[in-house]
Amino acid sequence: MPSHLRFGDDDLLRCRFAISPLWETQDAVRTLRRRDRHGYHPQWLRRIQESARALDLAPLWLLMPRRGHTPDFLGPPPIGPAADFEEELAAVRSADPEAARDDMARALADTPGALHSPEGRALLADPARTVQELADLLAEAWRVLVAPDWPRLRSLLEADVAFHSRRLAEVGLGALLPELDRRLSFRGRTLTMEVAAEHVRDLGGQGLVLMPSVFCWPDVVSGFEPPWQPTVVYPVRGLAGLWAEPAAGTSEALVRLLGRGRAAVLAALDEPVTTSALAHRLGLAPSSVSAHLTTLRDTGLLVSRRYGHQVLYERTPLGIALASGGA
Repeated sequence: MPSHLRFGDDDLLRCRFAISPLWETQDAVRTLRRRDRHGYHPQWLRRIQESARALDLAPLWLLMPRRGHTPDFLGPPPIGPAADFEEELAAVRSADPEAARDDMARALADTPGALHSPEGRALLADPARTVQELADLLAEAWRVLVAPDWPRLRSLLEADVAFHSRRLAEVGLGALLPELDRRLSFRGRTLTMEVAAEHVRDLGGQGLVLMPSVFCWPDVVSGFEPPWQPTVVYPVRGLAGLWAEPAAGTSEALVRLLGRGRAAVLAALDEPVTTSALAHRLGLAPSSVSAHLTTLRDTGLLVSRRYGHQVLYERTPLGIALASGGA
């Protein structure tokens, strides 16, 4: 079933990429319940299952129909390219209660029986209280489900944005959009998406937010009603290797050439990554990883580039060949 977003002249100038820890939290909650989303995440699910049992996620799940509307106020488009979770959660807490009530009622109506169930009526009875309770629950879900792995997730999301930003410069917006996902096509200033619900919207000069996501897989999500900026959420590149742990040992030849620490850093750089994310992945001190990265960059095996407030490191062709040959 197609959904259509129509671009005007101003919209073509106002497209941007974004990353949202709040969105990942909301979709992590959804992933726990939907088995069709488990494909890339079994290691994560096994690791968090005990702590997740302590969370009462039923109120959030009730507002997440399998097909249909999820309240926009629970996961508004990111307020900036480097927003943190607390900043985004503040936007949830400041939601207008009456607008939130309408938003929740629409979501409940998309699950048979939910709108008039005791649980559904309780959510709608005092929307101001419900908004704060749902925000508290999202904060707990973030702490348990996402925050421990956020450096790794953020690194993958930032690598996706960096890659697709380069592709945008190379091929332009019209060619880039279908590359984000096979269900997207762009013709005659209209973005068409093969999604679950039919929808037509003129962007009206607001432009479009393009947001990679770890936990939205296998879906592409076209969302957010006015006044929110239209947003397309698509599965991030590199999901298959997200939860893979570093190899138990690095090639001895590579260790003899570079030293054990630098060899481990080079071998772990399958995707562009920040110093802190790499230190978290390898279990090393950030200062040690930073020193190794600097040496590898100075010898032509890595390059670094800035994305927002982060610096990402990735292998050069020489670094790729050396790491592959030593694996």
